[in-house]
Amino acid sequence: MNKINYILIAVAVAVIIIGFVLMTGSPSTATEYNPDIFSFRRITLAPIVCLIGFLLVIVGIMYRPKEKE
Repeated sequence: MNKINYILIAVAVAVIIIGFVLMTGSPSTATEYNPDIFSFRRITLAPIVCLIGFLLVIVGIMYRPKEKE
């Protein structure tokens, strides 16, 4: 693996962490309902960001630079 592979994987891990941070928020409790648990950010955006991060990990592992002649 080259240096570029490690950089791609590091960026992908950072994107995955950002996706998990986007999922966080205040939960609903037994006495109080919080409708924010169904917000666009937590239900749609964060899983898409995590998916992009996991795809970047695959690209980072599979990437092979073009060889010079």
